[in-house]
Amino acid sequence: VQLVESGGGLVQPGGSLRLSCAASGFTLSVYSMYWVRQAPGKGLEWVSRIGNNGDTSYADSVKGRFTISRDNRKNTLNLQMNRLKTKGTAMYYCAADALNAARTRYRYRGQGTQVTVSS
Repeated sequence: VQLVESGGGLVQPGGSLRLSCAASGFTLSVYSMYWVRQAPGKGLEWVSRIGNNGDTSYADSVKGRFTISRDNRKNTLNLQMNRLKTKGTAMYYCAADALNAARTRYRYRGQGTQVTVSS
């Protein structure tokens, strides 16, 4: 089982990035899938979720700016991030199947892709 994120990088405040996560060894659509992030010196923070029936939810801090989606044919998870803010600087991870209510433990989690928002 493997989750591999891509698409991170350096972007100016107000800019956009699109993250992708390629899954192998299992089918994404079986689980609720998540994007989570960890800023330097801070804990893991839930960003967005897509259920196995396609329903979506977002943290208040990104609502209206981020969009999560899933391509079942390609077995990939995506996160479109618009109007990025400096506090969005973090390592971003895709993850499958939260194991606790706090959404800090997951059945599978990738190695992450770094997003840096800076002028």
